[in-house]
Amino acid sequence: MKRKITRILVPLDGSKNSLKGLETAINLARQCNATITGLFVIPFYLPLSGPRVFGPYRAELLKQIYKFMEDAKTRSAKNGIVFYEKIIKGDVISTDIVNFAQKKKFDLLVISSRGFGPIKDLFLGGVSNAVVHKSKIPVLVVK
Repeated sequence: MKRKITRILVPLDGSKNSLKGLETAINLARQCNATITGLFVIPFYLPLSGPRVFGPYRAELLKQIYKFMEDAKTRSAKNGIVFYEKIIKGDVISTDIVNFAQKKKFDLLVISSRGFGPIKDLFLGGVSNAVVHKSKIPVLVVK
């Protein structure tokens, strides 16, 4: 059975590599007349709350995330693609991505092979590798 692609999820982390995933998703979305949702997962282990010392760090981090998402939205719009942004807090980033994709019933997940993740596997980044193995929806990994 053929599946029509109308909703594409693209996990973004602020890296140049995640923009490669976005560019591929934009090309696919143009061909399929699909929309794109950019997902940014903020790990719980980052100091987003707590003592005053973390206040400036948290504000700067959120500012950078919103700027990156706005850039992704602009890139999509320039290509005639509707872009939605979603920023969530998470625990295990790969699991959060997969759960979000399944819960919101996306047709395709487009993820870059590497991002800012601390684990550097030989061929795939730790998050993209885990997403490929956990996801029940199709995943396209962009190198």
